[in-house]
Amino acid sequence: MKHLITLKTIAWATLCATALTACGGSDDSSSEPSFAAIELNIAHINDHHSQLEPFALQELTLNGVATQVDLGSFARQTALFKKAEAEKKNLLKIHAGDAVTGTLYYTFYKGEADAKMMNTICFDAFALGNHEFDDGDAVLANFLDTLITGPCKTPVLAANVAPKLGTPLAPRTVNDYLLPYSIKTIEGVKVAMIGIDIKDKTVNSSRPLDSTTFSDELSTAQATINNLKTAQGVRHIVLVTHQGFERDKAMAAQLTDVDVIIGGDSHSLLGDFSTQGLTSSGAYPTVLKNKDGHTVCVGQAWEYAKAFGMMNVKFNAQGTVDSCSGQASLVIGDNFKRKDAAGAWQTLADADKSALVTALASQPAVKVTTPDTAAAAVLKSYTDRIALEKAKVIGTASQSLCLVRVPGESTNRSAGVAGCETANTLAQGSDAAQVVAESFLASSKRASFALQNAGGVRVPIAAGPLSMNTAFTVLPFTNVIVEMDLSGQEVVNALEDAVANHLDALQSSGSHPYAAGLRWNLDMSKAKGSRFSNVQVRDKATGAWSAIDLSKTYVLATNDFIASGKDGYTALGTAYTAGRFVNTYLLYTQTFADWVTLKGTVARPARAEYSHQTVITKAGATLP
Repeated sequence: MKHLITLKTIAWATLCATALTACGGSDDSSSEPSFAAIELNIAHINDHHSQLEPFALQELTLNGVATQVDLGSFARQTALFKKAEAEKKNLLKIHAGDAVTGTLYYTFYKGEADAKMMNTICFDAFALGNHEFDDGDAVLANFLDTLITGPCKTPVLAANVAPKLGTPLAPRTVNDYLLPYSIKTIEGVKVAMIGIDIKDKTVNSSRPLDSTTFSDELSTAQATINNLKTAQGVRHIVLVTHQGFERDKAMAAQLTDVDVIIGGDSHSLLGDFSTQGLTSSGAYPTVLKNKDGHTVCVGQAWEYAKAFGMMNVKFNAQGTVDSCSGQASLVIGDNFKRKDAAGAWQTLADADKSALVTALASQPAVKVTTPDTAAAAVLKSYTDRIALEKAKVIGTASQSLCLVRVPGESTNRSAGVAGCETANTLAQGSDAAQVVAESFLASSKRASFALQNAGGVRVPIAAGPLSMNTAFTVLPFTNVIVEMDLSGQEVVNALEDAVANHLDALQSSGSHPYAAGLRWNLDMSKAKGSRFSNVQVRDKATGAWSAIDLSKTYVLATNDFIASGKDGYTALGTAYTAGRFVNTYLLYTQTFADWVTLKGTVARPARAEYSHQTVITKAGATLP
C-alpha cells in the first residue's frame, strides 16, 4: 500500500502521451503538426516464463553441422535490447506477456527476480498474459510493484482487464496497476500501444479473482482503437496481445485501423529456421490485411528468452503501413560443441569457434550474444538459494522425453533436444506428459488411471541427470493431486471436453489430455462426442488392457486444476463441485520428483502404454 500515490500518478501520466524525443504542449488537434511518413523499430519478446538462465547443450544445425549451444538467457536479451536502443531510431521495446511461472526463480521469488531482470531492459510496454494470474491478483500486484515503481516505471497494459475497486490490483483506482494503453509521440506522430489479454483462457486456466472481469478481446480492441483515433489524435496503433498467433491473425482481419500486432501465448517461432534444423509456425513478420484492406504486420518471438524479435515498420504519408520487415533471431552463446570422429561431443577449439562466430555474424536467424554484465549481476543476487535446490540430483533420464501439446502441431516445442527432432509429428505425442501421468498414478493407491493436461507440463526433458530443478521446471505450478470418483462415461466426456476446448472453443491447446493407465484412438477430424474411440483401461495388478466400462465407477488421479473444471474440463468440474473427490495434498511437482527418485532411471514407456494409440489430425491426416 505504500506505493499507492506513486502508482496512481504513474498510471495517469502514462495514459497521457509520452514522447521519445520531447514531451509537452497541448494535445489539441488544431496544434498538431502535419504527419510525417515515419518508421518504427519494434524489439520484442514474449513468454519468457521465469526462464532467466540459458538452456545448455541445445542442438542446432549451424553451418550445416549439428552443434550444441547455450540457447537463450535473459541477460543476453538485455544485451540485444541495449544494442538495438543504441542503433535503431524510433525504437519500441515490448514484452507480450507471460513473464512468470516456469522455474524455481518464480517458485521462490514469485516474480521479483523476473521484474528486476525486466528492469534491466526498461520495456515501453508489458502486456499481461494469462500466467500472470496463476497465483491470484495479490501475488501479481507484488510482481507489478517492482515493475511500476522501479527505475523503468514500465506501463502494464491490459485494456480488457478490469479489477474491482478495493482489490489488490485496484486499491484506490482502476488504473493503479493496469492501463488500457500507452502513447508515444515519435517525430510528432502519436503511436499507441494497446494491451489485450486472452479472456477465457485466463479465467478458466489461471486464478484471477472472481471480481476481476475480462472483456471480449476483439470488441475491446476496436473500441479502444476508435477512442484513440477520434478523441486523442493517435495516428498509428500497435496491439500488444497475449492470445496466440492464430487469434492474432484472425483479429487482424476483423479490426479497422490496426497497424501492428506483437503477440504471445502460443509460443510461436516465426521465420525460416530450416537451415538451423527447426520448424516454424509462419513467416516473420506475417503480413496480413485489416478490415480496411490495409497492411497489418504480425510478430511473435517464440518462448523462454530463446528468440529476439526485431520488426521494422515503414508508414506512408496517408498513415497506413507501407512495408514491414524483420527477423526473430535465435539467441545463443559462443560455447559450441560438435561430435568428434567417435561420435562424442567435444568443445570447439578456439580457432574453430572464432571461425564459426564470424560465419554466424552474417546469418540474421542466429545472434551469438554475450550476456549483459549488469543483468548478469542482478540475476546472480537471486541464485544462491536456487543453486542449493537445483543441485539435488534425483535420477536419470535414459532417453529424451519430448514435449508436445497436440500431436501433429506445427511448432516443435522440443526443438534443440536431441532425439526430439520429429516429436510433434508423431501420434504418441508428449513423452514428458506421459511420464508425469505415470508418476501421478504410481502415487495413488486408489486410482485406476491418471490424467494430466498438456499445458501443465512446461518443458522437454533431455537425456541425462535429472535434478530438482528439472522437476520444478517441468511442473512449475502449485497444484496438488486429487482422486476423483467418476463413471466411465464421465471419463470419456472429460476427454472429449479437453479436445473440444482447443478445437471447437479455440481455447488453450494446453487442455489436450494425456493419461497413464488409460489409452484411446483419437480422430480430431470428427465432431465432439465421436473423437475418442477404443478407450481402454489398464489393470493395475495384471497390466492387461480392456474396454472402459461406461457404467462402472473408477478412481481418477489428476491435478486439482483440471479437476475443478479449469482448461475446459467441464465433466470433471461437475463431479468436483458435487464433492466426488479426495484431496491428497500431495504437491504434484514433489510427487513427480519422488517417483523419479524411487525409479532411479526414467525412460519413455512402451508404445502400447501411451495414451494416444492412433491419431488423426483435424485436417484428416493419420500420424505415424
